[in-house]
Amino acid sequence: MSTISDHSSTTNFPLHELTKTTPFLGLQLYIVICVFLFIFLFLVLLIFLCIRRNRTSDTSCTIASQSSGVIPLVCKEIVEVEALDLLGVQKKKVKVEDRDRRRKQVEDEQEINVGGFRRGKQRNDESDAAVDGLKIGWGRWYSLEELKLATRGFADENVIGEGGYGIVYRGVLQDGSVVAVKKLLNNKGQAEKEFKVEVEAIGKVKHKNLVGLIGYCAEGAQRILVYEYVENGNLEQWLHGEVGPASPLTWDIRMRIAIGTAKGLAYLHEGLEPKVVHRDVKSSNILLDKRWNAKVSDFGLAKLLGSEKSYVSTRVMGTFGYVSPEYASTGMLNEGNDVYSFGVLLMEIITGRSPIDYSRSPAEMNLVDWFKGMVASRRGDELVDPSIEIKPSPRSLKRALLVCLRSIDMDVCKRPKMSQIVHMLEADDFPFRSELRTAREKDAVPSPEAVSSKIPYPSRHVESVERSRW
Repeated sequence: MSTISDHSSTTNFPLHELTKTTPFLGLQLYIVICVFLFIFLFLVLLIFLCIRRNRTSDTSCTIASQSSGVIPLVCKEIVEVEALDLLGVQKKKVKVEDRDRRRKQVEDEQEINVGGFRRGKQRNDESDAAVDGLKIGWGRWYSLEELKLATRGFADENVIGEGGYGIVYRGVLQDGSVVAVKKLLNNKGQAEKEFKVEVEAIGKVKHKNLVGLIGYCAEGAQRILVYEYVENGNLEQWLHGEVGPASPLTWDIRMRIAIGTAKGLAYLHEGLEPKVVHRDVKSSNILLDKRWNAKVSDFGLAKLLGSEKSYVSTRVMGTFGYVSPEYASTGMLNEGNDVYSFGVLLMEIITGRSPIDYSRSPAEMNLVDWFKGMVASRRGDELVDPSIEIKPSPRSLKRALLVCLRSIDMDVCKRPKMSQIVHMLEADDFPFRSELRTAREKDAVPSPEAVSSKIPYPSRHVESVERSRW
């Protein structure tokens, strides 16, 4: 009998232990085990979702490799400055045409020839919806189905860029041509406003250093722009992405990019009427082709400025670190703001540093302040990006530093025009004080042979050239 009772107590021992009350909130042991098991499973599921999300974000940042090499990846948020109107500047009222003045309805479906481009079919109700009466006669109208097919339904793997107003996709049209499709976000009318501005600003602009706008789509609430595709990524990726110890952007390539950017902006400022102020010049808006030629893109914040106006009052918009001080404080915009932004961009090209870098010490956090301090202490040669293997000549470096300092002059009237900046960067015979001083010293005590064979060179002329150049 005792043997049977011992065997029974041994069998019920685990069950008896599980039903014991524990010190943890007075719960029984099996309940505590279930709670901890549930927490463990929840944590495993959470870790799995985080890993999957990171993989998805990495995939969206991936850009296809090109002939010049794999485009480096840069995944970081871009801070845009959007402040309310300053100094009591009132927003301009947009005049809306009376619906009764709209043209009479034509046939339900008709053949249209748009500005000498390819022919396409357009329904009358869609043409009425397009841009609310904005007449565009320069490009090709695309249907929403065409662009969905080109981008595979606006798939995430085709995303090549993302901004405050829209997402840019890589698309392949039915004829095999590759395009960049910018789908504007519907932000309570802001997308439509940007659509109108961008179409009006660059619809008819043709320049080798500006990204061409080749078409658009306006169906219902959808606002989509179709650009030429520039296959080598943007400047930000090549400056701040993972490129290894030696950057493929040599000094000569960087200067070519700077000159191309300056030519594009000079055309916007001086080759058009009304002139166009880009308002968002930055490295991520400078696209590069296979030969490292620069193309200025993203005119979403562009502003038109008539010849009779020296500035226009508007909301402060742009990217933090590139916006000029006077525009940020007053909201008064002119082409001098683009010149300042270009000066910051050129500093970025020379140093390989971002305009604002919170990972650096307070003294080096702001690129403009650190740059000016280094030049003032005669340490300009230390500003060159360490990833450049072959350092620039002193003459070329001095020329670039001078352009930077003049472009960010606090007095907007003293900043050069973009056409002058192009000339300064391209001029190989640009004189510097040190070289002129050496020339004067050599001419001060000429040798007898030099006197007999050399035409005299007046020192006053040298001084006047120096004064005019500076």
